[in-house]
Amino acid sequence: MHDYMRAMTETNSPYKVAALYHFAVVDDPAALKPEILAACEANGLKGTILLAAEGINGTIAGEDKGIDATIAFLKNLPQFTGLEVKYSAADDMPFLRMKVRLKKEIVTMGVDGIDAARAKGDYVDPLDWNAMIADPDTIVIDTRNAYEVAIGSFEGAINPDTETFRDFPTWFDDFATELRAKSEKSPKIAMFCTGGIRCEKATAYVKAQGFDDVHHLKGGILKYLENVPEENSSWNGDCFLFDQRVAVGHGLKESDYDQCHACRMPLNAEERASNQYIPGEACPHCYDTRSEEQRERYRERQRQVDKAAQEGRQHLGSP
Repeated sequence: MHDYMRAMTETNSPYKVAALYHFAVVDDPAALKPEILAACEANGLKGTILLAAEGINGTIAGEDKGIDATIAFLKNLPQFTGLEVKYSAADDMPFLRMKVRLKKEIVTMGVDGIDAARAKGDYVDPLDWNAMIADPDTIVIDTRNAYEVAIGSFEGAINPDTETFRDFPTWFDDFATELRAKSEKSPKIAMFCTGGIRCEKATAYVKAQGFDDVHHLKGGILKYLENVPEENSSWNGDCFLFDQRVAVGHGLKESDYDQCHACRMPLNAEERASNQYIPGEACPHCYDTRSEEQRERYRERQRQVDKAAQEGRQHLGSP
């Protein structure tokens, strides 16, 4: 397991990491920003929090007591009483500074007027998810990007094959046209993502398009893999992550994947053994699709990453 991020079952790691989000109506994010920043700094935390009129999203790290005090502070704010938090641990501080940023969206979809705070789909508990997606009348949609879906998904889930979350609305608009052509009845739709934030906003978009029977996996794939035993699971493969672990499986055990920093595809042992795999520059998925200018840019980035590692520090562009 990478020493950057370890399971919270290992209590000897000095830093606690909290990934948090909550969709809420925030009337004045600018007024709330200094208050949240002050609380984080007073508790010795580093990381990034995004604030928007639609809610809060971020990852922060520090000592246990500092994280616990800050999460308690945030949950005590009336807007964020339902804050969703996932914890992990780090042997080294994964962030360089503490930032609170004002944003238009806490997860970027690029569509105005989507109200995930008040008009999202219904939560489905991980222990009830299997029954939901086993229903032949349920349309199951994976809201993640194609490179994430490549290494794992739920049985029977539709892959929109998107490059970014911004692509989801356009994909769904086309898909909705197909659904309406097949039946006038609004179908049951179940959606999921890694930790819950993208699918939560996606359900709000789907409901805004006139579909009423819409649901999403509470806590995302990670909560499902944490709570549902492998022998009872409907999950196939591994779950891609946006940190040094790259991917985890059932029980949140780290999987044997690395990531191509050129095309973002997760790479298994066989792909890493290919002569088309050049760390930081190319892999079998993108070897023939990048220009020499792009590859030189990737090479330079890798040189900087290697130099930082030799000097015992984290490169600014590292996950």
